[in-house]
Amino acid sequence: MPAPKIKSDTIEKSFFKIGEVAVLLNVNVSLIRFWEKEFPQIKPSKNGKGERKFSKSDVLLLQQIYQLVKVEGHTLQGAREKLKMNTENTPQQIIQKLIALKNYLNELKSTL
Repeated sequence: MPAPKIKSDTIEKSFFKIGEVAVLLNVNVSLIRFWEKEFPQIKPSKNGKGERKFSKSDVLLLQQIYQLVKVEGHTLQGAREKLKMNTENTPQQIIQKLIALKNYLNELKSTL
């Protein structure tokens, strides 16, 4: 069963309670709590009562974890490594790619 499709532009709320996230992903609340402990990237804010408030980015990250673990069958460690690979574009790497693109566009401009 594929991961539920949740797009950031279709999410209207800024923050979600853990029960709402569980419904969106069609999983148990306990699984979300477990993933929160296993994946340090998930950092919901907590109110004075200790209730978790998940941001849009938290929900999208949980969707990625669902896809990796439940659909693709990765272990938790494998999912952590995949997520790390997706976030390895450091600012320096991005700057280098942009400089290369700028150089390419300048060369293209000069040939026209």
